[in-house]
Amino acid sequence: MTAVIPTALYERLKSQVGPLCGYCRTSSRIIGHPLTVEHIIPVSRGGSSDEDNLWLSCRRCNEHKGAQVDALDPETDVRVPLFNPRQQVWHEHFAWSGEGMLIIGLTPCGRATVVALKLNNPDIVAARALWVSVDWHPPED
Repeated sequence: MTAVIPTALYERLKSQVGPLCGYCRTSSRIIGHPLTVEHIIPVSRGGSSDEDNLWLSCRRCNEHKGAQVDALDPETDVRVPLFNPRQQVWHEHFAWSGEGMLIIGLTPCGRATVVALKLNNPDIVAARALWVSVDWHPPED
């Protein structure tokens, strides 16, 4: 069951977050679709729809995250919590590759999130290549 988020709360989140997905940093202006409300701790895992458990993400990241709250770090094979865009700083856990098409996980949390949310799947990397070619990407935040 999907939680209904009041419009005022969505607008408040949008004013905090801006137009960028909390995970892949893709702009809603590029994808042409509003960001979705992301439950950091999913409702199915006991999370609430309180503002402190919500952020905005693109539909692709939200769907890949699903009910996950942790994943394996591919370097250490240790299960770690996924990146929390409300409590953590993106640039401390991720970086853009030199050409700006790949997201590089810098920490166990970052690496696990890249894999779990498929942040570098071939379709999004191909799209980023097009966005880079017209200077729309990577985002300057």
